[in-house]
Amino acid sequence: MDLENIFSIARTIALNGGRLYLVGGAVRDEIMGLIPSDFDFCVTGLAEEKFMQLFPVAKKAGKYFPVFYIKKYEFALARSERKVSEGHKGFEFNVSDKITINEDLKRRDFTINAIAKDVLTGVFVDPFGGAKDIANKTIRHISNAFLEDPLRVYRAARFAATFNFNIAEETLEIMKNIKQELNTLSKERVFKELYKALETDTPSIFFNILKNTNTLDVHFKELYNLIDIPQNIEYHPEGDVYNHTMLVLDRVSKATKDESLRYCALVHDFGKALTPKNVLPKHTGHDKAGINIVKDFSDYITAPKIWKQKAMTTVKYHMLAKECDKLSPITFAKFINAINRSKLTLDELETIVNCDTIIKNQNISFANLGNKMLSTVTGKKLIEQGITPETVGIEKFKNLLIQRQAKFITEERKLAKF
Repeated sequence: MDLENIFSIARTIALNGGRLYLVGGAVRDEIMGLIPSDFDFCVTGLAEEKFMQLFPVAKKAGKYFPVFYIKKYEFALARSERKVSEGHKGFEFNVSDKITINEDLKRRDFTINAIAKDVLTGVFVDPFGGAKDIANKTIRHISNAFLEDPLRVYRAARFAATFNFNIAEETLEIMKNIKQELNTLSKERVFKELYKALETDTPSIFFNILKNTNTLDVHFKELYNLIDIPQNIEYHPEGDVYNHTMLVLDRVSKATKDESLRYCALVHDFGKALTPKNVLPKHTGHDKAGINIVKDFSDYITAPKIWKQKAMTTVKYHMLAKECDKLSPITFAKFINAINRSKLTLDELETIVNCDTIIKNQNISFANLGNKMLSTVTGKKLIEQGITPETVGIEKFKNLLIQRQAKFITEERKLAKF
């Protein structure tokens, strides 16, 4: 933070009857001993016209209330708000130089986010006990105004996952009662919270909270459908498909920070919800059954295209990957080429599949051999030997390439036994 510039702005505001406060996540993170990344400021005691007069370089933004940017920092004038209609946009705002910092903090979602710090004095303003809740690792709503913005259900679950905090019982009860209005949220806002949840070290916390508050099925019905779907206990002592999915998701999250791979873990077993009851606890064919489910879910939730592509590849091939050692050389070569043509790398799929394999001491390995095959036996090398698609035909060229790749796999497997 550019302290010299911020102090200069704070002094100018103070000389004109106002105060400048650091608010939001930066204050919360400072109290938690974390390094803040976003710095937002709240101005009290100044009308909009006066602020613009004092800081003509400020760029005004905000559709419903004035927000100003000076360099990279956001300055919002203190405001209060009240609900006037359904949905997250149904608010009426009051922006006035009479609004106090306590009134501005009261409209915020959780006590841990409702702490301000006077820029000039360094004094904390904490009217709702946010510091105490931070010490007790608790997410707690401020007032019944929490009901007015349904996104706060997902924010509560996401903050709990981010900081490994508990949610206060009274807040959990309110979350249960706000379920119906979750349908008013845009898919883009929901995906943003999903993305942030997948960034956490333990994303399962986010989904388990939604499950426990009976809100999981609103936007994550495909995940909800996995609850109480049985599996073979010999291979899945963790329980139903939902619990298995949460376990795999957390294991992948420990193995990689790549959110796209965490997303693959989240959706990899969606097809098991379609398994006929008469064949349970087996799930033969769930990989193929899940492809269209994941495609539709990804489109619905507005997941990035690359996430959808990687996820569909994971769903389609994760079971085949588990059998890589048993595949014939020809089938193995075709499998490796199929992954290589996708957006998912061999190493990425190997990571996911090993996290999906709960059996102790079983390590699935195909990436090194597959990458070696792809770099050693190539179409380019066939062409250098005078074998081209033009001379033998494209189909024969492809078959020759696969045959040579299969021969390479056979030889490599033999060497590996010695």
